[in-house]
Amino acid sequence: MTLAEFYRQWTDSSPYIEAHTSGSTGEPKVIRLLKTDMELSARATCRRFGIDSGSLLATPLSADYIAGKMMAVRQAVSGARIVELPRSREPLSSYKGEPIDLLAIVPAQIQDLLDALKRGVVIRNVIVGGAPVSPADEVLLADCGAAVYATYGMTETCSHIALRPMGCDVYTTMPGMSVSVNPDGCLRIDTGAMSVGVLDTRDVCEVLSPVEFRWLGRMDNVINSGGIKLHPEEIERRLAEVMEGRVFYITKRASTLWGEEAVMVVAGDEELPVELSDRIRDALPGYMRPKDIICDPAPEYTATGKLKRRSFV
Repeated sequence: MTLAEFYRQWTDSSPYIEAHTSGSTGEPKVIRLLKTDMELSARATCRRFGIDSGSLLATPLSADYIAGKMMAVRQAVSGARIVELPRSREPLSSYKGEPIDLLAIVPAQIQDLLDALKRGVVIRNVIVGGAPVSPADEVLLADCGAAVYATYGMTETCSHIALRPMGCDVYTTMPGMSVSVNPDGCLRIDTGAMSVGVLDTRDVCEVLSPVEFRWLGRMDNVINSGGIKLHPEEIERRLAEVMEGRVFYITKRASTLWGEEAVMVVAGDEELPVELSDRIRDALPGYMRPKDIICDPAPEYTATGKLKRRSFV
């Protein structure tokens, strides 16, 4: 869907917009979002970044998904101008326009962003969503000359409800929103004036205040190994530098000894070198070490580029 096609839906008589969930925690589905909720979310983002009628927005993201739709809504409610960039891994490769006040990208487009900034393209604020940003990219983005933020949110909340600057592990909620911990130990979001109201997630988080939290991982991914709860995402963060760009993830496998155990799945059909296996072991405390390394020649991804995490339970 192009922005022009989305604008026709935005201005029609329907009170809602249909959007697709990413499929990262189940089968993708179509949900209906109230336009009033989308407008509230867009206005919160515009307030956060000072977007007004004199601003320029840019997006290479398809309006089939919430991230692309919401950039269009932010333009509509603020009166800003918007540039629809090519939908590719290098959307800024030929950009020679004026300074961009807010750009939305996915992790696959980070290198192109860095290249554009080195060429002198002025981009004041960037939001990166859709999938986790690698630790190596975080380091580069934290000192790239633009203010770059990771997003936390979902389709049901009309895009992000919180942002964190690259290089910082603390998310801060958008204006009008707050967070707490529910009885399951997961993040509870109060969306304020939005019709969604209070929303319980499956994300394990450390809530620092009603407007600040650290994301630890997905409750659905937690590995209960001999009574110790392991967060695969934490293990992955510790191993990211060791793995030197290899595609991998940590998942659970049934164990007669521990109930569940952590295993590593690595994209490809070749076994890891012994030296790398040794570095993986040395990088982790004993209770976090994967009990096995499994090669997967064809890992699966969602439509938005998120790696699908298999389990062997």
